[in-house]
Amino acid sequence: MRQDMKVSIITSCFNREATIGDTVESVLAQTHPNIEYIVVDGASKDRSLDVIRRYGDRIAKVISEPDHGMYEAINKGIRAATGDVVGLMHSDDMFYSASVVGRIVEEMERTGAELVYGNGVFVDAQDTSRVIRDWRSGSFDRRKMRRGWLPLHPTVYVRRECIECLGGYDESYRIAADSDFLVRYMYEGELRVVYLDEYIVRMRMGGLSTAPSTMRRKWAEDLRNYRSHGFAPYWALAGKILSKVPQYLSKPDATCGK
Repeated sequence: MRQDMKVSIITSCFNREATIGDTVESVLAQTHPNIEYIVVDGASKDRSLDVIRRYGDRIAKVISEPDHGMYEAINKGIRAATGDVVGLMHSDDMFYSASVVGRIVEEMERTGAELVYGNGVFVDAQDTSRVIRDWRSGSFDRRKMRRGWLPLHPTVYVRRECIECLGGYDESYRIAADSDFLVRYMYEGELRVVYLDEYIVRMRMGGLSTAPSTMRRKWAEDLRNYRSHGFAPYWALAGKILSKVPQYLSKPDATCGK
């Protein structure tokens, strides 16, 4: 494994003092030796920034200023990134194990991939060892995307040179910019995409994408996204919703986080 391949990991944060410490520690525990960790805080009104600053110079860059939402914050992080590869770790989430980033780097080197994605689990917000949903993304096929298939967004790692060509997140979306990003990169971008059939992330239930109160707005943005890319929007949305059913019926092969 190339020890010098730098991986930039970006965390956007707003009022997450209860969870941001777990997230930061999860990133800092990674065994890959060349990680650039960037935290973008949207001028939190709680003690999130105090928690972040406890880790001192172990975080490469901390940006704290008002923004208009998560995707603006992520774009700021991308512009600040200097790594060969860029990935995200949301402020409610954690890596599945300490070896994850190293395995992603190994897979990119082995295959020459420009984009790697994998599996993840949604866990109980309080008891993060209890798995609620098991998201196994499955192998890549562009045709599946027209039927609503997408990988789990926080498992996606992309070479920074591809982001420079294809652009960041569309900030006109409040919830579905990740879906638009994935369609642009994996369907339209014709990148070399590789599925790493391993668990990448543990995501707490109750985040923006899983909160029942935001579902109707998310579906409306999904329909807009599908239309903009020439998909049959209602067919794709129905496929996306139905694809999530198996996630509640299976459990990971290994103990979560080990």
